[in-house]
Amino acid sequence: MTVAIQVYVALGANLADPTQQLDDAVKALCALAIDDSLCVSSYYASKPMGEVVQPDYVNAVAGFITTLPPIELLDALQAIEQQQGRVRLQHWGPRTLDLDLLLYGQQQISLPRLTVPHYGMKQRSFVLIPLADIAPTLTLPCNTSLESLISVTMRDELQKLIE
Repeated sequence: MTVAIQVYVALGANLADPTQQLDDAVKALCALAIDDSLCVSSYYASKPMGEVVQPDYVNAVAGFITTLPPIELLDALQAIEQQQGRVRLQHWGPRTLDLDLLLYGQQQISLPRLTVPHYGMKQRSFVLIPLADIAPTLTLPCNTSLESLISVTMRDELQKLIE
């Protein structure tokens, strides 16, 4: 029996026209979504993480309902990254596209290839703020409200680019 489940995916890019990369990724995500369930946050500019010198990122979050099991969804997200020229050379390095599965319903998943909720999402303004755009009343699987994780400092870190 196929089960439909709400998922949230973080999108990020800082190479090869990042805004266009996100636009193209959103189009590709439509193929994974049931009916018209896809919604996408505003796009935000953010500073890169880590010590690697690189351009600023454009980030967003997409939410949609899918029937894909978690690993199949991960494979589909990685295929979209590869189709858009993603090369994994450096941890926290520049990239044409990064798609991270943040939430898969209220499930907690711990597999060698996949951890959900995404391990760093609670500390990342470039994830939390866009996620709040499309799911402001969301409660995470740990029973923490999304809104309680967002500080004024986090809101000040991001610049909204596109509605």
